Amino acid sequence: MIKRLADLLIVLFFSPLWVPLALFIALLVRIKLGSPVLFHQIRPGLNAEPFKMIKFRTMTEARDQQGNYLPDEQRLTVFARLLRATSLDELPELINVLLGEMSLVGPRPLLMQYLPLYTSRQARRHEVKPGLTGWAQINGRNAISWDEKLEMDVWYVEHHSLWLDLKILALTLLKVLTGHGISAPGHATAPYFTGSTK
Repeated sequence: MIKRLADLLIVLFFSPLWVPLALFIALLVRIKLGSPVLFHQIRPGLNAEPFKMIKFRTMTEARDQQGNYLPDEQRLTVFARLLRATSLDELPELINVLLGEMSLVGPRPLLMQYLPLYTSRQARRHEVKPGLTGWAQINGRNAISWDEKLEMDVWYVEHHSLWLDLKILALTLLKVLTGHGISAPGHATAPYFTGSTK
């Protein structure tokens, strides 16, 4: 209850800042990438229940001669890379927070197809709501291995508190400013998870 109340108070308190910014970015996305402006994808939430996550679109519709989408790296424009580098593409997820589907802090919501690949310990990441940012995001983000990232998610589940959340939020601002760990080497963001190596 306290965590939910804190999420609502913080998001609503800062709405005079993030709402105009989100509208401005939406306009830029419409001009530079076209429609749709928003990207929707089903992700697992609390207890792995699916919900529709909202982000700003960052990929073009570029395809090869067979009609298949080009690799992610080739579909990212300079503008889109800037959005990702500053994490501004994730601003619409604040709507998911207001709806109670996400929290400001928690394990990042990953892909539905990863669910059967987790170990029983890794699956514990779904014991809390997914977040805009989390312990793994301030400790390497996409620059660390999947095993490290998922272990950090479980560590957060076992140790989360209001004070830890405030610390993660503060450190997230620093990470965003430095752009550290945005992508894994050779990938637009991170490689696909294919199961634990342990």
